[in-house]
Amino acid sequence: MPDQMEKFRSGYAAIVGRPNVGKSTLLNTILGEKVSIVTPMPQTTRNRITGIRTQPDSQIIFLDTPGIHKPRQMLGETMNRLAYASLDEVEVVLFMVEPEAPGSGDIFILEKLKEISKPVFLVINKADTVKKIELLPVIDAYNKLCPFAEVIPVSALRNEGVDVLIEAILKYLPEGPQFYPGDIVTDQMERFMASEIIREKIMENTREEVPHSAAVEIEEWTEREEGLVFIRANIYIERDGQKGIIIGKNGSRLKSIGTRARHDIEGLLGTKVFLELWVKIKKDWRGDERALRELGFK
Repeated sequence: MPDQMEKFRSGYAAIVGRPNVGKSTLLNTILGEKVSIVTPMPQTTRNRITGIRTQPDSQIIFLDTPGIHKPRQMLGETMNRLAYASLDEVEVVLFMVEPEAPGSGDIFILEKLKEISKPVFLVINKADTVKKIELLPVIDAYNKLCPFAEVIPVSALRNEGVDVLIEAILKYLPEGPQFYPGDIVTDQMERFMASEIIREKIMENTREEVPHSAAVEIEEWTEREEGLVFIRANIYIERDGQKGIIIGKNGSRLKSIGTRARHDIEGLLGTKVFLELWVKIKKDWRGDERALRELGFK
């Protein structure tokens, strides 16, 4: 195990795991700010989100990756590639699971993780939902599958065990420079974060009715008089029937999405926002390579 930190340490840590195990919640808790959208639905995160935690003697750059899953469309394949690519860029990998015996999805990811030479932490989330003694067989089952550098139970939602996790990560980081200014918590552009906020509100307002068929594109971003920011965004869905679901009766659902998104975007920007939303059809975009590129998926 590396010696304790003496000088400034910095490096990257990837958060990987199945969809909906709490990766984005953990990142937001670590940073003390919301930089990654969170919903009860799996596969909420589609892009790699970067979060930066700076302390007087260290800086950790976290990569919140899309949940690794069996893809059904080209979008899913792209999300998996993003998650796997992150493993090559980091010093530490945080494999996040729930406090239960490993399932087929967890085992599938572990087979990938065993191929890399980086230290892999087993991070058991939602540890507050079970008794400590109940974690022992879970830990034993995972240890039989992979030699973990560290095993750390946490509750991302209640901010329990997170400080222990941070200290453990720092032991594995090399001495190095501060990559980002100390007051920056993410390198995501404001446009991207605004589009993610809108998508979060779509998912919260439609749930299973429009599960993952919606994508958001910021078409116009203009700063107007007295600091007002005008944003026009397109919401793309795949089928005609989904359009009516998002708009709602007399436009009520779209209005609710816009109102809630505008409130959060104003909090992000610290200024008044005029948000204009349009719902458009981009047929079967999740399986269209060209459409994925146009919507920013590499």
